[in-house]
Amino acid sequence: MQNPNLVPIPELFVSYDSAQKMKSEAADLVSWDLTPRQICDLELLMNGGFNPLKGFMSEADYDGVVKDMRLTSGALWPMPITLDVSEKFAEGLSAGQDIALRDQEGVILATMTVTDNWVPNKSAEAKGVFGADDVAHPAVNYLHNQAGKVYLGGPVTGIQQPVHYDFRARRDTPNELRAYFRKMGWRRVVAFQTRNPLHRAHQELTFRAAKEAQANLLIHPSVGMTKPGDVDHFTRVRCYEAVIDKYPAATTTMSLLPLAMRMGGPREAIWHGLIRKNYGCTHFIVGRDHAGPGKNSAGEDFYGPYDAQDLFRTHQEEMGIEMVDFKHMVWVQERAQYEPMDEIEDKDNVTILNISGTELRRRLQEGLEIPEWFSFPEVVKELRRTKPPRAQQGFTVFFTGFSGSGKSTIANALMVKLMEMGGRPVTLLDGDIVRKNLSSELGFSKEHRDLNIRRIGYVASEITKNGGIAICAPIAPYAATRRAVREDVEAFGAFVEVHVATSIEECERRDRKGLYKLAREGKIKEFTGISDPYDVPENPELRIETESTDVDHCAHQVLLKLESLGLIAGN
Repeated sequence: MQNPNLVPIPELFVSYDSAQKMKSEAADLVSWDLTPRQICDLELLMNGGFNPLKGFMSEADYDGVVKDMRLTSGALWPMPITLDVSEKFAEGLSAGQDIALRDQEGVILATMTVTDNWVPNKSAEAKGVFGADDVAHPAVNYLHNQAGKVYLGGPVTGIQQPVHYDFRARRDTPNELRAYFRKMGWRRVVAFQTRNPLHRAHQELTFRAAKEAQANLLIHPSVGMTKPGDVDHFTRVRCYEAVIDKYPAATTTMSLLPLAMRMGGPREAIWHGLIRKNYGCTHFIVGRDHAGPGKNSAGEDFYGPYDAQDLFRTHQEEMGIEMVDFKHMVWVQERAQYEPMDEIEDKDNVTILNISGTELRRRLQEGLEIPEWFSFPEVVKELRRTKPPRAQQGFTVFFTGFSGSGKSTIANALMVKLMEMGGRPVTLLDGDIVRKNLSSELGFSKEHRDLNIRRIGYVASEITKNGGIAICAPIAPYAATRRAVREDVEAFGAFVEVHVATSIEECERRDRKGLYKLAREGKIKEFTGISDPYDVPENPELRIETESTDVDHCAHQVLLKLESLGLIAGN
């Protein structure tokens, strides 16, 4: 296939002079402060990465995409690109109104003319786009628990690109990459999508893919939002830069893609392909379980291992970009080389070695050897810098349970025991302490209680990131909020949820503060366990019964759990 994709692609930016004029005019417009995911989407709308979209989707386009991956124009497009906002913000808008879209610093990036304003059926979206309405899927969880309740659609006028202060030389718009390919004389280009560090199997895979397609290679990692718990993009890009010189410079380049992934499996593969076509590529590597989110609530994979390849193959002619299917590469010890697993004919007579992502994380956490056949020493060095052994990392212990369950007492005892051991600073974020110092202006509505827990999670994540131990002891009644805090913390270290499983009857019997009595009399509204629900943790790291157990023993149980997880050294 020759490459017709090197002519410039339409962008949504206005000229510099128009942008300056619009900036001053936009000062009077109603403003929406974009979330990190919306900033990623807007950048790819404006620079042509999401061509043919001219803005956030109308309701009709959204319905077509959810139902059968088609815009109203008939064009193939698999992923809803909508501006989700709060009900309060959406209420004041009228059709045809212009709004300013700003980044988190308040810098105006674009204006949008609101043509559509609707409340979507998010369960139908989850089933249509991701195959199941299951919050174990990170994008479905985002949909229900983080995204705004109302969607806005309408064309976007770009004023300026989001500012990136990191790896600026590695960031290219579709037209900048197309110009580079033209300059280099690259007619055939195969793109490799990744959200993980590159190891030797990936290198072998990309070499083979480029050779099979007789194409030059674009390593095109996603550096927007990926899956919670992934290695941060700063570390990943340092890993890529450490190995890029192992590729022939004349045939390989690397560029960063500001994509907020949805982990949408087959539909995501189509999406990735269309985006890479916009960037000037002719071929795209589709992996085994491409952009899969892992296990569903029943413990099974969300998507079959080759579902993404099958769907891509069905649409590749229409898309105008060819698939190079990913081979599962394994190390054959006797031949000291990587080979595709399904092409090894003498499996019974050779030693086949492979290290899974889970096993790699375990080896990093425990400071164990990572063999050179698996990864490059330069990559391992970068990963060890960011992920020291677990006993040297920060972590968070998060107690949850009813008021009066004993959370604070056990948390205090744990804090003293950890301080006695030494080695890392320990901070107690007790519910009452946080209420007094961080959240004194908040009431006890569901919204305010959620905000209070998110603040605790934010502080705990910062403590964890900086190598300390955070001990949190709020009631934290809602599973969705606890999950959000877990994701915040696990970006930097371990999150250990401890359910203090004291019964409501026992808590009411203790009632040191007289709160249950007031709640029974109706003098305290929305009281957890009486007039407001408590989501019992399904899979906490530890569940503690306190009714016939002393505090010292309870705190010691937590210490033993921390030791078994490798977070503290055994005595």
